Amino acid sequence: MKLIIQIPCYNEAETLEVALNDLPKQIDGIDEIEYLIINDGSTDETERVAIEWGVNYVVHFKRNLGLAKGFLAGLDLALRQGADIIVNTDADNQYCGADIEKLVRPILNKEADIVIGERPIDEITHFSHLKKKLQHIGSKAVSVASNVEIPDAPSGFRAYSRKAAMRMNVHNEYTYTLETIVQAGRNKMAIVSVPVRTNAELRKSRLMHSIFEYIKKSVLTITRAVIMYKPLQFFVTIALISLLGGVAIGVRFLYFYIHGTGSGHIQSLLLAIMLIIIGCQTFVTGLQADIISANRKLLEDIQFRVKKLELGLLDPEGEKKE
Repeated sequence: MKLIIQIPCYNEAETLEVALNDLPKQIDGIDEIEYLIINDGSTDETERVAIEWGVNYVVHFKRNLGLAKGFLAGLDLALRQGADIIVNTDADNQYCGADIEKLVRPILNKEADIVIGERPIDEITHFSHLKKKLQHIGSKAVSVASNVEIPDAPSGFRAYSRKAAMRMNVHNEYTYTLETIVQAGRNKMAIVSVPVRTNAELRKSRLMHSIFEYIKKSVLTITRAVIMYKPLQFFVTIALISLLGGVAIGVRFLYFYIHGTGSGHIQSLLLAIMLIIIGCQTFVTGLQADIISANRKLLEDIQFRVKKLELGLLDPEGEKKE
């Protein structure tokens, strides 16, 4: 059983060695542990620090491509190097390295495909009160969108089985944390959360430059993920709101018309017709989006099978192993 721990890095020379030193060297049930960093266009000595420390693999980007692309590139290399489990953690040593054993245990016990580290958000002193509330609200929104209860959806401290890693796709450039949960929930993967510890803050977060930016990007990411993976439900909800509004206004117009005062409410009739038309068009859009979503699912299944072939996990006789 091979574990690869990957760390996305962007100008992390000051904190990377601390994070690497905190990683486990041995875990019961794991035969081999290797370390991988994703150098996402760093302009400092991040890569040199990693190589001198002794990491096994380095993904090198010439320019900063963002957390999501770095995450996927790390998964791809880890899979090609034979990883059975992949753990993602941060270069700022936010998470306690010893808790990686907690992350991999449910996968080793065949209880989960994805394990997410649940931080004690309310106890983290360097999180403002507003940030704590936003973290909880965001987690609740992702839980609703994915149909999986996730107490700490923004947590980047995660473990993936090989099968789960092979199915990961991220379409936004902001972060992988929210979209991958919605995607995994849609694909009926087993996702569990385990409580983990956090370390003292070594540097400020680079993912959230301001509260407004965090809210805007998180809302856009969740909305886009819902539209991609649950399009019919999304568009039918909007269509029903528009249709019910149109019908209600139409009934109101008929009431006045029957009582002989309809001529003064022509605007209501026009609004009712417009809302009903919009509702019908939105419903049709939802049907079309659902068909596209079904095609995407077929493409994802093909992609999964191609990855198995590339990794030597499938032959003409059938599957050799997961």
